[in-house]
Amino acid sequence: MSYQSNGVTVGVTFDFSNGPIFGYGFILDDPAHGILGTNTLADSVASVVDISNQVSKIVTRGGYNLLQDQFEQATATITVLDPNGNWNPQNTASPYYGKLLPLRKIRVFATYAGKTYFLFSGYTITYNYTYPKDQNIGYVTIDCADAFRLFNMSNVASITGAVDGQDTGTRIGTILDSIQWPASMRNIDTGGTETICQVDPGTQRTALQALKNVEFTEQGAFYVSGEGNTVFRSRAYIEGTSGKNPTVFANDGSGIPYFNLAFAFDDKLIINQATIQAIGGTAKSASNATSIATYFPHGRTQQNLVVKSDTDAQNIANIYVATRATTTIRIDAMTLDLTTPNYSAGITAALSLDYFNTVKITNVGQTTTTGGDSTITKTLQIMGSAMEITPNTWKITYTTSEPIVGSFILDSAIYGVLDNTDSVLSY
Repeated sequence: MSYQSNGVTVGVTFDFSNGPIFGYGFILDDPAHGILGTNTLADSVASVVDISNQVSKIVTRGGYNLLQDQFEQATATITVLDPNGNWNPQNTASPYYGKLLPLRKIRVFATYAGKTYFLFSGYTITYNYTYPKDQNIGYVTIDCADAFRLFNMSNVASITGAVDGQDTGTRIGTILDSIQWPASMRNIDTGGTETICQVDPGTQRTALQALKNVEFTEQGAFYVSGEGNTVFRSRAYIEGTSGKNPTVFANDGSGIPYFNLAFAFDDKLIINQATIQAIGGTAKSASNATSIATYFPHGRTQQNLVVKSDTDAQNIANIYVATRATTTIRIDAMTLDLTTPNYSAGITAALSLDYFNTVKITNVGQTTTTGGDSTITKTLQIMGSAMEITPNTWKITYTTSEPIVGSFILDSAIYGVLDNTDSVLSY
């Protein structure tokens, strides 16, 4: 893509080779692909081409779905202009003929201030070729998805090594081993000793379902990063990031300016009843009577968890309700416009912010006729992102949320206040 604004350049690479690993293979004695610390160990040179100058639009979306209460598959749609018909899979004269297959690797990246940031790394799903009437140039829209697509297509049953007594991080690794997911593409926290898995049930399901079961058991997070690596965050990690080192945004000059905020005040995220059950265990429940009296019942049931004990199931029910029993005005999303003049701080933030990073957002509203103050300040976490890039525009919208796992943090002005509904005793 020819996008260049405020010193940012966006690019797209396409890898026609087999396998899940991104980047150029490390080949001994190869001057281009034998660079230690740069290339990935492989047995053949990856067939990677830079198609940046052919791309006219990029749309990506990924992260945490607030309503579904889980991390979802990240997706990308890449529009490629095709004046020579090279992206027509039936064109035998195309240099790509025979290579335009499903599940080829594609990457979107940005360079800024000498650093490269990967915005999306995934696999092609469909090639939608279009040749508009009365136009000389056709184009192809490539739909892509991250590794969740691969995990959802992989069936598992009896998982070797998924023994009784494993911590959740080890269990995640064991499931990934069972589908031969590369060890070099993992960033897995060790699960806390507070939550232990029982032996795998050996039932028929997808690898993604097995991974998500462990994610919920830990009350952690499992997702795919922009680099294409699987990431598992423990509950301790999530709790430890709450309120830490916020990046400050504001519309009054006191922080990085934003383009737009999406406010909400509703009952969509309330959970005041939860019933949690381990495989072979007894259903354990928690509820918040005050919340039920105020908002009516909002329930969640989760069964067949690989959590080892009924005590752990009760702990999950307790913290789930404690974190979600109340509601307040929310900032569900914040949009940044990276074409804003003199926006170096905003660009750095947009390219660097990751899931669970803390942001402090201030919206200074108009003073009311009665002298009231409509200013809203929220300290939240980044939980997802969506972006649309064309040669002349780039907007990125971050999903923001209160911490998905509440905790009481000593010396925190936000989460270390006794009797504050934002401060929750964890386990």
